[in-house]
Amino acid sequence: MTELLNNLFFIFQRVSWLSILDIMLVTLIFFVLLYSLRDTQAMALLRGMIMLIVTITLITSLVELPAFSWFARNALPAMLLALPVIFAPEIRRTLERIGRAGTFLPAAVKSADSALEETIRAVVGAATRLSARKHGALIVMQRLDHLDDYIQTGVKLNAKVTPELLLQIFYPNTPLHDGGVIIVDAQVAAASCVMPLSASGILNRTPERQMGLRHRASLGISEVSDAIAIVVSEETGAISIAHSGRMLRRLDPERLENILTAFFRPSGTEQKGGFINSLFSGKKRRKEEK
Repeated sequence: MTELLNNLFFIFQRVSWLSILDIMLVTLIFFVLLYSLRDTQAMALLRGMIMLIVTITLITSLVELPAFSWFARNALPAMLLALPVIFAPEIRRTLERIGRAGTFLPAAVKSADSALEETIRAVVGAATRLSARKHGALIVMQRLDHLDDYIQTGVKLNAKVTPELLLQIFYPNTPLHDGGVIIVDAQVAAASCVMPLSASGILNRTPERQMGLRHRASLGISEVSDAIAIVVSEETGAISIAHSGRMLRRLDPERLENILTAFFRPSGTEQKGGFINSLFSGKKRRKEEK
């Protein structure tokens, strides 16, 4: 016991504020890495790699196996070099979030408040009517990140956002009902746009199987940008909203309007930040899926 205390005292004597800063920086890096990989298939892959490395290290340290030890010494560096390739999408999304962290107005809409409120009401009204008719829909509302690349994949409209226009676009078997609608400020910029599909695997773990390409596309566009995606299920008529790789499901019109207002209202953004983040936390999402 005395020897242990002496060793601890010896260590604390050599701890300086630079050492504490060094440990905090390393801890922060691991925290950001694990936080960005949460609820993704990459997290399971990372756990598997950690278990493999720990197992190999224990075997080589406890048992004298020259050939296996040589193989482990040469294979482990290669596995570490492969990490950036394996986790390339997650690293890219993390860097994009860091790049957006300096922006203090995440919902800076250039249009007037009246036009903003009218647009939100039009989207909520259209989603409600589409849900009642069980017409599938995907509506993407641009925020700070420009969606020009995805607008180019669709048919440009540059029309005022109205419930009637959205209902007509997503009417089954019409030329524009496939794909998504992108709204920029108070205008429907384009329809029938092709969105990237989510590769996170979150939808694969849902108990229901009504999650189709529209839901995957809504998560996909929210993973590569800060846009808000509203999706209406063609099977159940349920309204969902996706943001930052998270999805809230089975929303009623009032709650949908409140969430959109919280995202796009220029005033009171700082106060709304905690509310919005709590909505899209993992616990809240799991509660919605039950």
